[in-house]
Amino acid sequence: MTHTLTLKAIEPVTHDVNHLVFDRPKGFEFTPGQATDFALDKDGWRDEQRPFTFTGLPDADRLEFVIKSYPSHDGVTEQIADLKPGDSVLIEDPWGAIEDKGPGTFIAGGAGITPFIAILRARHAREGSLDGCQLIFSNDEKRDIILRDEWDAMPGLKTTYTVTGEDAKGLPHHKIDAEFLDSHVADWSGVFYVCGPDKMVEDIEAILKDKGVPEDRVVVEAA
Repeated sequence: MTHTLTLKAIEPVTHDVNHLVFDRPKGFEFTPGQATDFALDKDGWRDEQRPFTFTGLPDADRLEFVIKSYPSHDGVTEQIADLKPGDSVLIEDPWGAIEDKGPGTFIAGGAGITPFIAILRARHAREGSLDGCQLIFSNDEKRDIILRDEWDAMPGLKTTYTVTGEDAKGLPHHKIDAEFLDSHVADWSGVFYVCGPDKMVEDIEAILKDKGVPEDRVVVEAA
């Protein structure tokens, strides 16, 4: 089913990421981690659907998205960055493979953080703490880290950031590989959530398999 949303607000999160807030259709339900097929409600763009994850709380009276723009692609995300309050978009019913299966290690690459935003926010709202949860978050540059202040402020959440495209003061300059995970994973016995570029997800799945982490404790989705 297609739903029309009206943009209430848009604000920058980083230099190329925006937070979008929409009216919520009556009766629309989603679970943290789910996404939707999203299109601009204007001529020439309605058939150009892209998957974006809901990032707000599932019981809120609005729908939220955190969306990274890629101006070089000359496509949907570039157009989204230019939306104004009052503009409308089209979304479909929610879907997605990532869901909250308990405390664990969240491994994200770039925009792959987005399915984890609602999961961590909802768990924080419900439990009051993220004890037993760890976020390992890789980006190209320090300025690309989405919602870093929020993650650092969440009680109980252990955060580890790394960058691969620059030497940033105070941050490791290292891809998330077996060596990096050996040095930073706090608990190999919990659930592992993985989302990022296809190659990154494949590599980390292989590492987790080598570590003896059973498939039923690995929750994955490519960004």
